[in-house]
Amino acid sequence: MFDKPIQDYYPAEIAICYGCGRENPQGLHIKTHWDGETGVCRFTPRPEHTAFPGFVYGGLLASLIDCHSIGTAIAAMYTHEGRDPAADTSITCVTGKLDISYKRPTPMGPELLLRATISELGARKAIVACTLEAAGAVCVVGETVAVRVESRAGMQGHHPA
Repeated sequence: MFDKPIQDYYPAEIAICYGCGRENPQGLHIKTHWDGETGVCRFTPRPEHTAFPGFVYGGLLASLIDCHSIGTAIAAMYTHEGRDPAADTSITCVTGKLDISYKRPTPMGPELLLRATISELGARKAIVACTLEAAGAVCVVGETVAVRVESRAGMQGHHPA
């Protein structure tokens, strides 16, 4: 649906998130590819993402699901509203709730595949279901409530009443 990951459309001044901000040089640089129904993300953990030898740190896995789910929610909102993220004022969401279930230890080495879908979509919030797989096995599932907020970039020029 979009010609690049949704995070690449975020205005530079708000693209600073540790998980998905392209303007954060130390960040994870999570990228969500949206096809109109599913958000897909691929990520290869680095050695510093180790929990203990051979396994990925659970906090990193939660961060991946969180940022990828928020990216999926934002992309779905653009699609639902028939808006072009390259031309329109940015849609921004924050995490209202994150529920993570670890199904099995996630091995270091293989690329991780995340798939996220919209369970519920409203004007101000989305509920996103996400799975994280390693080597074809589901290791983590998550549900994220994404809450729409006005971005600081979108607030420029707005003054409190």
